[in-house]
Amino acid sequence: MTRLSVNLNKIALLRNARNIGIPSVIESAKTVIKAGANGITVHPRPDERHIRYSDVYELAEMMTVEYNIEGNPFTGRLMELMREVKPDQATLVPDDPGANTSDHGWNLKKDGKKLVPIIKELKALGIRVSLFMDTEPAGIMMAGQLDADRVELYTEPYAAAFRKNENLDEMLERYVNAAKTAIDAGLGLNAGHDLNLKNLGKFCKIVPGILEVSIGHALIADSLEMGLYNTVKEYLKVLNKLGE
Repeated sequence: MTRLSVNLNKIALLRNARNIGIPSVIESAKTVIKAGANGITVHPRPDERHIRYSDVYELAEMMTVEYNIEGNPFTGRLMELMREVKPDQATLVPDDPGANTSDHGWNLKKDGKKLVPIIKELKALGIRVSLFMDTEPAGIMMAGQLDADRVELYTEPYAAAFRKNENLDEMLERYVNAAKTAIDAGLGLNAGHDLNLKNLGKFCKIVPGILEVSIGHALIADSLEMGLYNTVKEYLKVLNKLGE
């Protein structure tokens, strides 16, 4: 079964609107884990506008599932966090410090050489390394050459095609080709960005080899109506059906 990692950034964003600690990132993580999620994802940014560096450490102390920390290794304190926390997975993302959200994968022709020592250090720490990537096969092949363990396919273009019902088959073919390229390169496959209850099942059914999806914005939005525990159950239900 494709594993579900829940991104808690939007919980932290709401918490940060006031100074009373509500909602609690830690209690939300406990609820997500109790509901059966396979992992917790956080993406601390240098301005700490949602997940704070202190959250990263507090979550590490209570973690009983896979811990995935995302971010740009060339900005802020991300590498310091990696060295001290040693999460199960590091997802390296090429976002600018002021970016609203991650909106593209790595250009490894430009940044590949800089990533080599980062990947080497993370793997020496026992951390699985995933690179956030677009669907171009050439870039994915380069990720394998850099000795990354996995790639996370950036799925916003698929989500947009699904939402608009435009060129969906063509878009899915791009992801299928990207997935096959990753598998041939010996890379594990993750996926994330704008996946939701409506589009998740189709994506994971058609695109081969998806080991893990990281979902935050849509899942937290759904939880406003269904509750966090029940929402995680609904996402797991979608993923469980794929294995039947």
